[in-house]
Amino acid sequence: MSELLTKPYATMRVLDQFGIRAKKKYGQNFLIDEGIVNGIVEAAGVTKEDCVLEIGPGIGTMTQALSAAAGHVVAVEIDTSLEPVLAVTLDACPNVTVLFQDILKTDLSALCSRFNQGRPMKCVANLPYYITTPILLQLLKQKNCFDNITVMIQKEVAERICATQENREYGALSLAVQYYARPEAVLTVPPRCFIPRPGVDSQVLRLNAFTEPPVDADEEFMFAIIRAAFNQRRKTLANALSHGLSFEGRTFTREDVEKALSELSLDKAVRGEKLSLAQFAALSKALKVC
Repeated sequence: MSELLTKPYATMRVLDQFGIRAKKKYGQNFLIDEGIVNGIVEAAGVTKEDCVLEIGPGIGTMTQALSAAAGHVVAVEIDTSLEPVLAVTLDACPNVTVLFQDILKTDLSALCSRFNQGRPMKCVANLPYYITTPILLQLLKQKNCFDNITVMIQKEVAERICATQENREYGALSLAVQYYARPEAVLTVPPRCFIPRPGVDSQVLRLNAFTEPPVDADEEFMFAIIRAAFNQRRKTLANALSHGLSFEGRTFTREDVEKALSELSLDKAVRGEKLSLAQFAALSKALKVC
């Protein structure tokens, strides 16, 4: 099939030909805007030197564009009913390998070894809204597998990811992503760019992975503190952590938390939403030696 899928009529023809209806359980919305597709490929900085992991190729719209720009594309798709569709839409893309499996159960290091001689890949993904966070965190925790990660996600989630303690959207997700990467919003995508149209805007983020974490901390302990703080974000840190923090069998009293906050020159009535990533790292160090 030589026809590109970045036009509504081309996408509708394929959907009708194969009797495809978007599946809500997979969060399927098919992209039909050529400018957005090209903008995503450009934002990812894809060249012929790159091996690209694409998550959720759908009917192959983005895959076609990635194939033209990259050296090789590995597309991971959970919906096996799309196999005959992709066989047709990608028949002119010999540098694409499609794997029908769950990305959350995929060994990303093995993909790097198999398809890119162990070198980092680039990742491009149109992530389903309902499973954005677990996929993102899996990708970020495997930072040695990727040069960068470019994802299209719900705009509201993108705003949470990019937020700082100055924004009301700031929370545990903001801190988790910003520990692993520097997020950059590059494109806003309105509902008219999809079939069927979603009910909200989407946004494209480029995540530039850090080679080393931006703060020095015991990662597991720091994120245990962050989770406890934001699980009860209306409470002061002293209350939230004394009631909700347990790590390796140890709990912490209100006095422990207030002492650590005092050492950092923080008000004992401060809430977690007012602390930066660096301050959470410092708090984790102070609490660890209480």
